[in-house]
This record gives sequence, structure tokens and C-alpha cells, in this order.
Amino acid sequence: MRLDKYLSHIGIGTRREVKKLLKEGLVTVNGEVVKRPVHVDPEKDIVEIEGEIIEYREYFYYMLNKPQGYITATKSKGQPTVLDLLYEEPVVDKLFPVGRLDIDTEGLLILTNDGQFAHRISHPKWEIEKEYYAVVKGKVEKDKTETFEKEGIDLENYRTKPFSIEVIKDEDDRSEINITVKEGKYHIVKRIMEKLGHPVIYLKRVRIGNLVLDETLKPGEYRKLSEEELYKLKELVKMKN
Repeated sequence: MRLDKYLSHIGIGTRREVKKLLKEGLVTVNGEVVKRPVHVDPEKDIVEIEGEIIEYREYFYYMLNKPQGYITATKSKGQPTVLDLLYEEPVVDKLFPVGRLDIDTEGLLILTNDGQFAHRISHPKWEIEKEYYAVVKGKVEKDKTETFEKEGIDLENYRTKPFSIEVIKDEDDRSEINITVKEGKYHIVKRIMEKLGHPVIYLKRVRIGNLVLDETLKPGEYRKLSEEELYKLKELVKMKN
């Protein structure tokens, strides 16, 4: 791989900016200064900029605690997108969200540039669980939720996959629940709860598969997935680690 491509891919700068670094003698390969875009082997060669080792990564994976008011997209006319929250990351232009969350929904969102990974996490075939915490109108009766785990319900000529509801707190005018679904259809949680007579007041995704939202992340904050988190997710969708 050409050195300028190597460095630009991991967010060091544009090809032009990287060539400027080379020209200024700030880049070394295996301890030797290089001033032109030589070819390097990411698995064998040691690349440094001003003495700092620059490790090559083909793919990037982030966890975001999405706040309300942001569109789950890479581009939008007139409205902020979730990528705007990662503007300080040098690789932000390469990222895209895995699945989607509505503009008024908060919580766990994965962003990556790994297309195969994103496809498997979001594709219905893999039936990856998505768990949400929700505040809904009315009193959700615990003894009426078991049937959904076996049969799902009908929504406008569509039968949902089985889902589960755990009632955390129930009052006459509102309830707090955890609802777990295995599909990502448009407004699926809101449509389910609307059908059950309990419109959603507040919605937050707290888990995707075996990845749980890091509660130390405030809305709008993000971090890279740990190696263990990524390993478990890839294992879940049968991808090689």
C-alpha cells in the first residue's frame, strides 16, 4: 500500500497534507526518513510520525449515545446528523450509522465503515435483539405480555416477529418498560406500543445484541468499541475475528 494512502485512510490528513508531512521529513518507515510515498506493508513495516508509531486500521467502530434532535444519516438538508457529533474524529467522513434511530429517540447507535459488519448487525436474517427503555401512556398489564414472546402481533398486514416486554413500573397514566425486538422496521417499537394502546412518550435504545450502552456516555458522547465488545459482536453474527 502506498504510504500516502496508508496515512490518509486512518485520518492523518488528505493525500496532499500527507505529502507535505513527507516533504518536511516528519515520517519514518522502519526508522528511516522517507520523503516520498513509498509502498509499505501494514502488517510488517513500522510507520512513525515525529516518533509516534502510527498503526494501520482498515475499519473503525464507535458507540454513540445518540441524543434527540439528530438525524441518523450521513447527510441531511437543514438538520444535524449523528456524524456531526463525531466531527473531531479524523475518520468521520468514512463512517456511517448501523441501522437507525428516529430523530426523537435516544440511545445506543453503532457507527463504522465496515459494510459487512453493518449488514449483518442490521439484517433481519440474524435476528439481532434490540432492547429499548420506554415510557408509555397508560398502565401496561404484566399478565398480558407473555403471548407476544411466542406470536408477535399484527401491524397493518404485517406480523411482527416475537418480542418481549418487561414492565418496570406501572401506574394508571403511564408505565416504564423494557421492550426487546428482533427487527428494525420503521418505527417498530412505536407502532407496537401504539397498537397495544400505549403510545410512546420517551424511547431510548439500551442494547444491540450483546452490546450494552455505556451509561457513562452522556447524550451526544461517544467512544470506540473495545476489542472485547467488537469480538463478541462479530462472534454473534459469525464473522471472523
